[in-house]
Amino acid sequence: MSLVSTQEVWMAKKRISSFIQHTPLQYSPNLSNLSGSSIYLKLENLNTTHSFKIRGAANKILSLSENEKQRGITTFSTGNFGMAVAYVAKELGIRAVICLSNTVPKEKVKMIEESEAELILIGDSQDDAEKYCYQLQKEQGLTVIHPFDEDMVIAGQGTIGLEILEDFPEVDTVLAGLSGGGLHAGLGLALKTNVPALKLIGLSPKVGATMYESIQSGKPISVPEKNTLADSLLGGIGLNNRYTFQMVQEYVDEIVLLHETEFADAMRFMLENHQMLIEGAAAAGIAGVLSKKVKLGKNTVIVITGCRVDSSVLEKLWEAPDA
Repeated sequence: MSLVSTQEVWMAKKRISSFIQHTPLQYSPNLSNLSGSSIYLKLENLNTTHSFKIRGAANKILSLSENEKQRGITTFSTGNFGMAVAYVAKELGIRAVICLSNTVPKEKVKMIEESEAELILIGDSQDDAEKYCYQLQKEQGLTVIHPFDEDMVIAGQGTIGLEILEDFPEVDTVLAGLSGGGLHAGLGLALKTNVPALKLIGLSPKVGATMYESIQSGKPISVPEKNTLADSLLGGIGLNNRYTFQMVQEYVDEIVLLHETEFADAMRFMLENHQMLIEGAAAAGIAGVLSKKVKLGKNTVIVITGCRVDSSVLEKLWEAPDA
């Protein structure tokens, strides 16, 4: 039995309707020709804050009590979730404190600095930012909005799956970058409840693949963060993980590890063939197809999760080292 119900996903769809749009599903002729599968791109990079994170953030914040909203909220993030929380909090008039590590790309830090949220840079990993969040909760009474291991966040991300089924009910394979597991937990819940035979694939950088290593170990573990083009896929899953570890075990059929050159190839492919600049994490599914590391069905959807690219990353696209 799932830790989150499909009813909660449908409730999330209704709750967040004023904050998100039904994002396009765009056919990719080149990827389809290369792979032999009909491949569509779910363009979550076109969402309000330019990533899928707005769905989970909005669902969780809108479900808070009035007292919790008045006290304020805090979150930790590799960037995109922080931006989503900042945006929703501003729209609702809620105080928000966003905790980022010093390794978060400058472009994402800048976007949060320009919002009305309070920004705190601390430590060298998402785990460091997380610890400070819970310190703020104790000292100031702020409510922690967990970026992935939270039922309302998972339900919000699951609305992507509902839209995929609505637009492309023939889908049999879905690919997306895998980190803390909030996206795949939501996708798995929405998709595999309706299409049990559907194949859900997670793709992670070879360096710092915490969920993959945890699944291999049979329990949540810590893995050091390292530099990667897919910076949004870094971060721990929490040693006391409540939801996503178990849900990824239940729903994800395969986790594929990718090299840095494969992320770079995929980012260039998206820019050259679809005229869209996307971040490394968002290019994970494309990298899986181009590298031929994934076995696809007849009808495939790749979730393009976000598009925040630091200017320094652009230089690396043509000189990304193997790792």
